[in-house]
Amino acid sequence: MEEIGKRNPACGIESAGLEQLGTVHYNFGAADLYEEAIRRGEARLSAHGTLVALTGQHTGRSPKDKFVVRDDNTADEIWWDNNAPFTREQFDALFADFREHARGRDLFVQDLIGGADEQNSLPARVVCEYAWHALFIRNLLIRPETAALESFLPKLTIIDLPTFKADPARHGTRSETVIAVDLSRMVVLIGGTSYAGEMKKSVFTVLNYLLPGRGVMPMHCSANVGPSGDAAVFFGLSGTGKTTLSADPARTLLGDDEHGWGKDGIFNFEGGCYAKTIKLSAEAEPEIHATTRRFGTVLENVVLDEARVPDFDDGSLTENARCAYPLHFIPNASDTGRAGHPRNIIMLTADAFGVLPPIAKLTPAQAMYHFLSGYTAKVAGTEKGLTEPEATFSTCFGAPFMPRHPSEYGNLLRELIAEHKVDCWLVNTGWTGGAYGTGSRMPIRVTRALLSAALDGSLKQAGIRTDPNFGFAVPATVHGVDAAILDPRSTWTDKAAYDVQAKKLVGMFIDNFEKFESHVDADILGAAPRPSEAAE
Repeated sequence: MEEIGKRNPACGIESAGLEQLGTVHYNFGAADLYEEAIRRGEARLSAHGTLVALTGQHTGRSPKDKFVVRDDNTADEIWWDNNAPFTREQFDALFADFREHARGRDLFVQDLIGGADEQNSLPARVVCEYAWHALFIRNLLIRPETAALESFLPKLTIIDLPTFKADPARHGTRSETVIAVDLSRMVVLIGGTSYAGEMKKSVFTVLNYLLPGRGVMPMHCSANVGPSGDAAVFFGLSGTGKTTLSADPARTLLGDDEHGWGKDGIFNFEGGCYAKTIKLSAEAEPEIHATTRRFGTVLENVVLDEARVPDFDDGSLTENARCAYPLHFIPNASDTGRAGHPRNIIMLTADAFGVLPPIAKLTPAQAMYHFLSGYTAKVAGTEKGLTEPEATFSTCFGAPFMPRHPSEYGNLLRELIAEHKVDCWLVNTGWTGGAYGTGSRMPIRVTRALLSAALDGSLKQAGIRTDPNFGFAVPATVHGVDAAILDPRSTWTDKAAYDVQAKKLVGMFIDNFEKFESHVDADILGAAPRPSEAAE
């Protein structure tokens, strides 16, 4: 085995049982990884100097192929209704076959960190079969200083072998794809998929397991900070605008996807961003668009034209095309990844039913109800067979990455909100004037104007009305925003159709929340929506 690169000489990947390998490339930088990826035929170079890779049949995560080892340490700590169990014997058999598959192969190793707070950070060693995967994860996690690599000791090891195919009969998997998480040994095995996002979400999953026991709230959110130090957190599922809305030139970006909230404030888990590129434009999202023209950025499943220029309007490969870049590619990004306690929490939803207002002020109980609900909606055309809007409820705005029961995260968040007197808002970036197919997408300029008013405190002084279906406070007038758009029912030509749609969505919320009723207090149950008289 030949080794190239910088690492702790007392700690190599042989500690994970990976032996009789080809060349092992430790901690290569972007230029070296570019060369290796292109030489091996893994990726292409765009006209603007970005590395462009395709992921084949897997253009997104495979949540149904993810498993967690159930043993004495995890049996009573994991939310097994949400996490598929794996036996110790199944994991051991899988790990042995991973080691055998790795024999003779060249591998790329990156020593990285999850968590900008040193007291709560997770040193992670990521072993990749593909050079472009190594660049991806190098962009997404926090990169230690070169000198620190000489003493780097990983607490988590991720082994990512896309060409490995699991055997359902031998390994107990659902298919040839597998993401197996052993929280006792702190090892994650990823095989049968080239989708690079599985690596970053594996780190998030492990932090979601470790941090609540330390009183730290892990959050699937973006975050930024105003000039006066006022931090804001943006919860939201994919497609709701976390990345777009947190990239505000008037505020400092902490990060776009994963953060923790502890006794000293909030901190980014990552050192980069993973932004969607479908319909990306320099006019609407200049900071993100600029990263797609920089050396070091990875474009994933982005179509290139004949001149190798990215075509962000072409979704023929997937609507989930993305770019992965270091955080410092955003001009106003934080140098530390840390900030004080948030002053505002924004819960983002893309309501394709056209029912929710563009912004609403939430009571603490309502905030917990909507946090546990984690609502957004998929729209027709984004998935095969989807012909009309479909409600999606992902508890804590990140169910696939939550090893523990949602009540643990919900109770921890509630305590932090109360202790720090945080204002909470629900923001709909979805549809207005009708459901998807009839109405139109909420104008981003309206969303930004309302968010600015919420973050600077002026929205709390606006006149309000109570939403008849959801019971939260909705501003009646906001400077610079057409008052009509603030009342979703008034934007519908057919008011009776709105009432029917609202009743339908309220029923979906109530049905979804039944599984949490025995875990929450009466005030949170009292925050549930109720159909208005108009909808009866």
